[in-house]
Amino acid sequence: MVEGGVVKLDRTEFTECFRTSFQTPYIMRLAFSAGIGGLLFGYDTGVISGALLYIRDDFEEVDKKTWLQETIVSTAVAGAIIGAGVGGWLSDRLGRKPTILIADILFFVGALIMAAAPNPSVIILGRVFVGLGVGMASMTSPLYISETSPARIRGALVSTNGLLITGGQFLAYLINLGFTQVKGTWRWMLGVAAVPALVQFVLMLSLPESPRWLYRKEKVSEAEAILSRIYPTEQVEEEMNALKQSIEKEVAEEGEIGEGSIFTKVRKALGNKIFRRGLYAGITVQVAQQFVGINTVMYYSPTIVQLAGFASNKTALALSLITSGLNAVGSIVSMAFVDRYGRRRLMIISMIGIITCLIVLAVVFEQASVHSPKISYSESTHFGLNATCPAYNKASNPASWNCMNCVRAHPDCAFCANKGNELLPGACISDSNTMKQACHGESRVYFTEGCPSKFGFLAVVLLGAYIISYSPGMGTVPWIVNSEIYPLRYRGIGGGLAAVSNWSSNLIVSETFLTLTEHLGSSGTFLLFAGFSATGLICIYIIVPETKGLPIEEVEQMLEKGFKPNLCGLGKKKEPSKEDGLQ
Repeated sequence: MVEGGVVKLDRTEFTECFRTSFQTPYIMRLAFSAGIGGLLFGYDTGVISGALLYIRDDFEEVDKKTWLQETIVSTAVAGAIIGAGVGGWLSDRLGRKPTILIADILFFVGALIMAAAPNPSVIILGRVFVGLGVGMASMTSPLYISETSPARIRGALVSTNGLLITGGQFLAYLINLGFTQVKGTWRWMLGVAAVPALVQFVLMLSLPESPRWLYRKEKVSEAEAILSRIYPTEQVEEEMNALKQSIEKEVAEEGEIGEGSIFTKVRKALGNKIFRRGLYAGITVQVAQQFVGINTVMYYSPTIVQLAGFASNKTALALSLITSGLNAVGSIVSMAFVDRYGRRRLMIISMIGIITCLIVLAVVFEQASVHSPKISYSESTHFGLNATCPAYNKASNPASWNCMNCVRAHPDCAFCANKGNELLPGACISDSNTMKQACHGESRVYFTEGCPSKFGFLAVVLLGAYIISYSPGMGTVPWIVNSEIYPLRYRGIGGGLAAVSNWSSNLIVSETFLTLTEHLGSSGTFLLFAGFSATGLICIYIIVPETKGLPIEEVEQMLEKGFKPNLCGLGKKKEPSKEDGLQ
């Protein structure tokens, strides 16, 4: 899915990680405490999808206004864009530890604001606070873990942050499901996020600052004291020398870029042909990651399940739990295959699977729409003439209407299914709490998003297949590519620009999905994302080279010469020429 760094791992690195952590528990304490930031990140991504169902039940204006639902979801993403930028600056200025503590405070306050919100506007305010915290944590937590971990197990420990993101999403769906029968439903779902934020805040208070940050601030003795708790005594001096050399090299590289504002540095970086080519590839995979529509599934998964014909909030949440679990499993699968089969090949295979699933999903939703239950005049007037949907009453040919015509006709229309069989003709009635209770009172199912369908289960299976296609490839590999594709001296700038493109694409997708389904229908929306995915596949094939197993110097040489894809998808180097397409 979603946003977060993934580090390539050696096959024995996890084994070494467990052995070292057992011998030095302090290391695992550092990594786990900071990694809670990833858990919060994942939890917020997952929890809003279920909470939104019940927010719509409590606030009629949210239920009637698609843009308000999208705003509640996407304001956290907008906040995260700002938080990521501010977090990078704060972590350099104040330190990694204080930045994580500030992120926890923002998240804690945001969770409490949302839980106590008297109206949708206050929920949105809380989402902004949470988004700022998420953005800061997404930048700083992996950095803190990386800088406080022994080099030989750094990849394994940093990868726990990525695992905790998907784990947080899965936990969110479990908690959503657990609170479906509790009074206050969505308030508890959103408010529970304050607990891990508080836990991380308390744990971080007892932990040190990053030794690398301390050394850069010329607090050498403090950095050495921390390293002595991480490494055996005989290795501390060696690690201090390595830290000194690394920072001296970093300072020298920063000197090559020159002084000035971030805009000046970006302009200088863009003047470098190697960096530009790397940036084309880095931004391509990040934008493609979002425009395959993954966050429509993560943010709106229960809503999509309802569109497939499962009206019950609880059922929608339970089925959505499957997609979240598959996403977590896919992250683990990626770690096993990304170094064996390569980044480029894994992304291409992933995109082919995604496109296939989206096209078949579009067909399934179209068939579900065409074959949705008919509207019966007698069923519709059964609840009283005034209870019938006004749009149905005014229709020129109401006899041709089916359930999908009803729920799409107007936000004030709903479908009350046939009591004996949901697939038989039902009633098109006005959408109100009174009519909803009347429909339920006769043991009927009440639909406002989708319609009863014999294709519903197939749609859920295809959503699962979509996640399986996405997670091991496009879910994790774009972050790996961005950690390898830039010249070392420009890595921070390139990674930052690519991350902003990712968050921005995420914002566009999450802010428009429900509006698209309203105007294009579920089928048309999935077909649109299939088109975006096909475009992304072509761009990845043409622009993105393979970086598996290549040292930084060889990556730079490949970008200098230019990249030309071959039929097998592995790519090959070519000599520079005037015809190079990536100047």
